[in-house]
Amino acid sequence: MKKPNTLVAFLRAVNVGGTGKLPMSDLKAMCEELGFESVKTYIASGNVLFQSPLNEDVCKRKLEQRLSQYAGKNVDVFIRTPQELRSLLNHNPFQQEAGNRTVAILIDQDLNQTDLAGCKHQAQEKIALGERAVYVFYGEGMAASKLVIPAAKHGTARNINTMTKLCEMARNLEDA
Repeated sequence: MKKPNTLVAFLRAVNVGGTGKLPMSDLKAMCEELGFESVKTYIASGNVLFQSPLNEDVCKRKLEQRLSQYAGKNVDVFIRTPQELRSLLNHNPFQQEAGNRTVAILIDQDLNQTDLAGCKHQAQEKIALGERAVYVFYGEGMAASKLVIPAAKHGTARNINTMTKLCEMARNLEDA
């Protein structure tokens, strides 16, 4: 019997800045209703790990539909495999910088340098492209930053510390 896929879903604009309130217990229950197994959430910012025999695209579509029913509006979901998370962390160009000041903005299409041409208000921030991601190091922190990355408008960001923990949790789920 084929082992189920281990997947990590990142929800956009959930429990951040007072928008899109979604208790993680409700998110876990929704995933279980969809037939996902070994469901675990991590911090209240819309991160959920699970296993499913279904592929990423089907899981994404099912979860987005269910979240839309719950929230009454679209909630974008970005799904990555444990291998993709490891690659994202291994290719982080700002590995020497603080993990809580470096983010990966997950995007569901490949970008190129011209996609970053429209960035505005860049000060001390450093920006780099990754595979279906944009990395940003916020030197003085995100709170003071005025950086606008138009290509990231439809993405969702997590700091590297969160990504590292989710990668570890996904590896443990795969090995279980």
